Amino acid sequence: MHTNEVLLHLKKHGQLLDSEIVEATGFSLAEVRNALTELSARGEISKCSVTKYSDGAPFEGWLCRALGYFPRAAPGRKPGTGKSS
Repeated sequence: MHTNEVLLHLKKHGQLLDSEIVEATGFSLAEVRNALTELSARGEISKCSVTKYSDGAPFEGWLCRALGYFPRAAPGRKPGTGKSS
């Protein structure tokens, strides 16, 4: 199915709502939710139900992120890493 594509998208873009994954991948909401359910059962992602409000109207979705995945640090100097004696 689309589990690998959904997992790669979460690893690349971090924590996302299911609707954001639908918009970015072009898969249907049912396909994305099936993939997220399978990934959650395998222990590869964390998902929770959330309710957001847009113009006073409730919107329910799933908030998901990849587990145990930390993106590499961006290249360049980081604040506070220089040591001065």
